[in-house]
Amino acid sequence: QVQLVESGGGWVQAGGSLRLSCAAYGRTFSGFDMGWFRQAAGKAREFVAGIRWSGGFQSYVDSVKGRFTISRDNAKSTVYLQMNSLKAEDTAVYYCAADERWEYGRIATMASEYDYWGQGTQVTVSS
Repeated sequence: QVQLVESGGGWVQAGGSLRLSCAAYGRTFSGFDMGWFRQAAGKAREFVAGIRWSGGFQSYVDSVKGRFTISRDNAKSTVYLQMNSLKAEDTAVYYCAADERWEYGRIATMASEYDYWGQGTQVTVSS
């Protein structure tokens, strides 16, 4: 079992920045690919970014490329999502997730491919 705890959400004006953190407890963190998803009110949960267990490969949804950066510190069992140039459409609950069934050559982008989830943290961007 892995417990994931997100933090760092909040309210920010458009154009601003936030950094989300997700701390993992339990099994060895470096054994999981990690992902960030978000879910806006009335919408389906969508993939935002993912990172290989080694930190050596990342994947992003097109709408955040160039603005968001995912990173991880395996020594601290923590994954981060640096969000810059935030837009109103980035408003959502953000979730981190762990993928223990990762595959070489790709980062999982579907929620069903992830095995463990955090409770979510709200990000609100005001225009």
